[in-house]
Amino acid sequence: MSLKIRRVVTGHDDDGKAVVLIDEICRNVISRRERHHSCVVWSTASFPVNNSGNEDESARPVGAPPPEGTVFRIIEYGPGVAPRKHRTSTIDYAVVISGEIDMELDDGVVHLKAGDVIVQRGTIHNWVNRGSAPCVIAFVLIAAHPVTRGGKTL
Repeated sequence: MSLKIRRVVTGHDDDGKAVVLIDEICRNVISRRERHHSCVVWSTASFPVNNSGNEDESARPVGAPPPEGTVFRIIEYGPGVAPRKHRTSTIDYAVVISGEIDMELDDGVVHLKAGDVIVQRGTIHNWVNRGSAPCVIAFVLIAAHPVTRGGKTL
């Protein structure tokens, strides 16, 4: 698998003119488990975001966003990707860019394909690629309060 995502980041020059600051293939592609590759396109440490700086915000080491932050990440799940059941402490907006994947939840499985969108609201889930082609998903993770049910934090 080779995750090759072109990212174009805009900003401002010293006179306030809109310019392209970065135009490259993402260099920070990592693999945290077998058949799984991801790149952080951008992240922020606070919200609302400060758009005044010109630093490359993808260079910051990040898993989940900080308490008031965001992360924009592209992930490629290869066929037979190693499972990782987990709960996010965020609200995640996702778009399946290519391929197909199953999202496993406590009460069943949802099959997703290119063009489908997901709003993941802090639930336990797992991504399983049972197909023969990679699945690429774009995620925007936004810090959220923990989920509570019956007076208990999940």
